[in-house]
Amino acid sequence: MADSWETLKLLADSTRVRILSLLEKEELSVAELQEVLDMGQSRISSHLGLLRQGELVHDRREGKKTFYAINERYESTGLALMQAACKAVEATEQIVEDGRNLKRILEKRKQQSEQYFNSVAGRLGKNYCPGRNWEAIGHFLLHLVPKIKVADLGAGEGLISQLLARRADEVVCIDNSPKMVEFGSDLAAKNGFTNLVYKLGDIEEVPLKDSSFDLVLLSQALHHAQHPERAIAEAYRILKPGGKVIIIDLLEHQFEKAHDLYADVWLGFSENKLYQFLKDAGFRKPEVNVVAREVEAPNFQTVLASGVKS
Repeated sequence: MADSWETLKLLADSTRVRILSLLEKEELSVAELQEVLDMGQSRISSHLGLLRQGELVHDRREGKKTFYAINERYESTGLALMQAACKAVEATEQIVEDGRNLKRILEKRKQQSEQYFNSVAGRLGKNYCPGRNWEAIGHFLLHLVPKIKVADLGAGEGLISQLLARRADEVVCIDNSPKMVEFGSDLAAKNGFTNLVYKLGDIEEVPLKDSSFDLVLLSQALHHAQHPERAIAEAYRILKPGGKVIIIDLLEHQFEKAHDLYADVWLGFSENKLYQFLKDAGFRKPEVNVVAREVEAPNFQTVLASGVKS
């Protein structure tokens, strides 16, 4: 059990409380904390080291980047002390300014991803994209049932949805890139699909009604989400009871350049991580399997996951 006196000592420093106030809102990297707080890396790392040692925060590695978040499993008294400290200063000028800076940083994250997909709209199917291969798509198509309502989250140009629209009752594609939505809509009109709709939206806050779809697809979209677990929870929300989610994504890898080359937020996911995401969202019968491995370096592997809404 944590020592409340030690927790109080950690909370006695204003910089550490500023850091905790930020991490209560969002998981952040050291570089992002530097930018928000306008402090040097060594100073921030020193405080993070103390907070981690005191178990108020935990870290995770994503390639060469380290991200920090509040340790939600910390004992309840310690968490209550931390929350009280953050609450006590939330209206101060410094904390308010930190909040504005955080909002700007999170917007920058979103814009980096959007800029990449805007730049490749109309070319995504012609250029190389990790994990996008016909072997994987073949496995994907085996799970599809005709005459249903389908939501394709993070659809991009919606190449899979263009195929599904030939048989499905309705297909709705969601993407946060205006250029992708524009290109997909034009392509749907060109192909004469009246049952295929593109909408601008975030896969972590899907602009669709509860319990309205039979099938939700997340094809190579999850590793672009800031919070993949929220995207899967949204898939659960918009599915009808008995509906199915199907996920194709990259297996966890160490190809760091994917962050810059493809605007990837996550370097793929382990089978266990995807399984846990599905379980936590409420899906039953979760299944996760590696279905393809690319022969050329960096040898990306593709994982297929699925689950059924209770």
